[in-house]
Amino acid sequence: MKYTASLVKLNIDERITARRKAALDRGIPVADDETLQFLLVTLEAVKPVRILEIGTAVGLSSVAMLYACENARLTTIELEEDRYLEAKQNFADFGVSERVNAHLGDAGEILAMMDGEFDFVFLDGPKAQYEKYLFDLKRLMKKGAVLFADDVLLYGWVSGEEPTPQKRHSIVDKIRSYLETVTADKDFITSVLNVGDGVALSVYKGDKQ
Repeated sequence: MKYTASLVKLNIDERITARRKAALDRGIPVADDETLQFLLVTLEAVKPVRILEIGTAVGLSSVAMLYACENARLTTIELEEDRYLEAKQNFADFGVSERVNAHLGDAGEILAMMDGEFDFVFLDGPKAQYEKYLFDLKRLMKKGAVLFADDVLLYGWVSGEEPTPQKRHSIVDKIRSYLETVTADKDFITSVLNVGDGVALSVYKGDKQ
């Protein structure tokens, strides 16, 4: 049985909860409670010290991750300037600015210029670009790192549980291609879970050359 989101009780700072609700009321795409809870559970198991996030939005998932991982530093990328600026303000308000390296721009371009190794990746940016990002993500992940890709079932369209609207076929095809690629990649072990709007959880087991 799949638990409903109403049964998920988030144990996070009440200020984060309030700002998440305000963001949702404005139509800002923040992670739903079920997904955020599973994200925080995964972080507790992994205990990362270097986190990479693609899709900052207004930074509330970022703050929740940093509160959960007190020794971690976060690098995060956001395409839209208004959301980026709001995220920067949230980082200041919640006292985590010194632990965040925030980038404004296209994730594909920024990832290609990055180096270093991360032990956790939260992939929550443009869904149609997930597969495009994978090459650089592998390069930036250390052995044993976890890749947490959100929204991979997309309202049941990707799994075929719900019919795909005509104008959404392209993005559904691209998400399916990402799932086919990451699950077939021998450098990863991947499970696709019916959590929130779908999560693909991949552990990188490849060795750097």
